[in-house]
Amino acid sequence: MKNFALIGAAGYIAPRHMKAIKDTGNSLFAAYDKFDSVGVMDSHFPDADFFTEFERFDRHVEKLKRTDNKIDYVSICSPNYLHDSHIRFGLRVGADVICEKPLVLNPWNIEALKEVEKEHGKRVFNILQLRLHPSIIALKERIQNGPKDKIYDIDLAYLTSRGHWYYTSWKGDVSKSGGIATNIGVHFYDMLTWVFGPVKTNQVHIHTHDRAAGYLELEKARVRWFLSINADTLPDSVKAKGGRTYRSLTMEGEEIEFSDGFTELHTHSYQHILDGNGFGLDEAMNSIQLVHDIRHMKPLGLVGEYHPFAKLDLAKHPFDN
Repeated sequence: MKNFALIGAAGYIAPRHMKAIKDTGNSLFAAYDKFDSVGVMDSHFPDADFFTEFERFDRHVEKLKRTDNKIDYVSICSPNYLHDSHIRFGLRVGADVICEKPLVLNPWNIEALKEVEKEHGKRVFNILQLRLHPSIIALKERIQNGPKDKIYDIDLAYLTSRGHWYYTSWKGDVSKSGGIATNIGVHFYDMLTWVFGPVKTNQVHIHTHDRAAGYLELEKARVRWFLSINADTLPDSVKAKGGRTYRSLTMEGEEIEFSDGFTELHTHSYQHILDGNGFGLDEAMNSIQLVHDIRHMKPLGLVGEYHPFAKLDLAKHPFDN
């Protein structure tokens, strides 16, 4: 049994980490979040110590280092811009670290973290759960076993509706979240480069507060992609059913279905790490470099190979008069 501490216990994704810790037969000893809406902990680890001040959490974890309950892993579910600092904290207290995506916001942060890993003799692991999805694993094997010179045509769309709260939260601040492509798209970019190889060409057509669209040429694929948090961009068929999310990956016109099975992927990711097979800093680099580049590129507009959804009418920011 391993001992865990959790940073970001009140966040959206934290319950999946709590469940993963429990389902893999381990214990949560301490948790931190500046917000105290963490009643979900009662369903998993009601006896875990909880802190709303990082300084007290830090002191508690340091004290545990000198007991039989030393923390083995620090799990991080905090806002994106805090990941780098919280990863360093975990390494400094002598723990391995499991961090939500995006691991960090900038590629040079990864290079710096490699040095901190060496200093403390501990590892950093990123949750890249799509690499463990059976449909994506099957797709990767299909590409590997297919014609060596084949370049596949891919369309990717991910639309997940968010309300006005999004723009008040840290998620609506590009300096903190990294923007749309980083916040909701990074795991898709990781999956694409894992399956189809490294980036050769990267173009951005549209990049606003609520959507982004672009084109990638990978080693084995040409990808038109579209991301959005605006419910108005959902297909009419999804709206008619009251749906709030649309996820589509087509290859050569064939739909690759991977909508199901997401809820258990965090548990699989934890077991993968505990078995000594986790995805480390180097595995995170391609997607972090890609979203960093997307964030800093000037959009081209509707020219060249763009995703059909990119033609949808743009929307005003909800806080604009």
